[in-house]
Amino acid sequence: MFKKFTKEDIHSRSNIKSSAQRGLKSNFVGQFEDLEPIIDTIIPKKSQVILIKCEDRIQLYSIDNEVVLFQHFDSNLMPHLRLVHQYPECFPRVQVDRGAIKFVLSGANIMCPGLTSAGGQLPEENLDEGSIVTVYAEGKEHALAIGKLIMSVDDIKSKNKGHGIELVHFLGDGLWNMRE
Repeated sequence: MFKKFTKEDIHSRSNIKSSAQRGLKSNFVGQFEDLEPIIDTIIPKKSQVILIKCEDRIQLYSIDNEVVLFQHFDSNLMPHLRLVHQYPECFPRVQVDRGAIKFVLSGANIMCPGLTSAGGQLPEENLDEGSIVTVYAEGKEHALAIGKLIMSVDDIKSKNKGHGIELVHFLGDGLWNMRE
C-alpha cells in the first residue's frame, strides 16, 4: 500500500475534534484490547490529532508531527511500525523464516510456507481472515511489517499454499520514510 508513497500523495490536512479523537481511541482499543492501559500515552487527551487524507482513500492520523495510525477506506485502524516498536506486546504477532526477509522488505505479500516452515511462527489462537498482524523475522527483535491476513490462521496451517498475508506497511516504504 505504501511501497511508492510520497508527499505528493497527500491531499489535505485537518485537525479533528476532541469527540472524533475519543471515537478514534475507542475504535483502536476495540481492535487491540491490550492497548487499553496505554492508549492515553499513545493519544494524549490534550494533544491535537491531525487527519491527513491521501491518494487512494488512505487516512493517516498524526500526533506531534508523527504518524501513529492509518486506515484504508473505512477498514480497520492500523498502527504505524514505530508504534509497534514501542509497544510490541499489544499487537498480534506472526514470524517469517529467514528466507522471506528480503521479499518482505521489498513489499511482497507473505506466502504460507514462510509462516509454517521451521523458522516461521503463527499464533496459537485462531485469527480470522482480515485480522491485522505484525510481522517479525526469525532471529530479529523488531517487527519488519504490518499485514492483513488473507486467510485465517487455521487455513494457513492446513492449506500451506498461496498468499497468507497481504503486506500493508513495511520497513523502508514510503510511510516509514515520511516525516511531516
